[in-house]
Amino acid sequence: MVARIYKPARNAMQSGTAKTHDWILEFAPADARFIDPLMGWTGSDDMDSQVTLRFRTSAEAVAYATRHGLAYQLFDPKPRAHVLRPNGYGDNFAAQRRAPWTH
Repeated sequence: MVARIYKPARNAMQSGTAKTHDWILEFAPADARFIDPLMGWTGSDDMDSQVTLRFRTSAEAVAYATRHGLAYQLFDPKPRAHVLRPNGYGDNFAAQRRAPWTH
């Protein structure tokens, strides 16, 4: 059983960065999913795929995996590029604006 250790990306639907500061340890699926013949729902016999552990640092997650004898893969996050737009929305209300702002 292989565990994935990663830092999640921010939600694409919002600009906030909530729930992206912790490191997550998840288990890779051990079995293929199957389709229930009666209802058509997707099922699995793998209970470890439902486990998600959160840690403050990657070192804590790696220490947990080694302490419990888990094979793991560590994925480093890609740094988010800071976007600074000149003359953005905030400049409409700047005190040093040369002309009054009107609609």
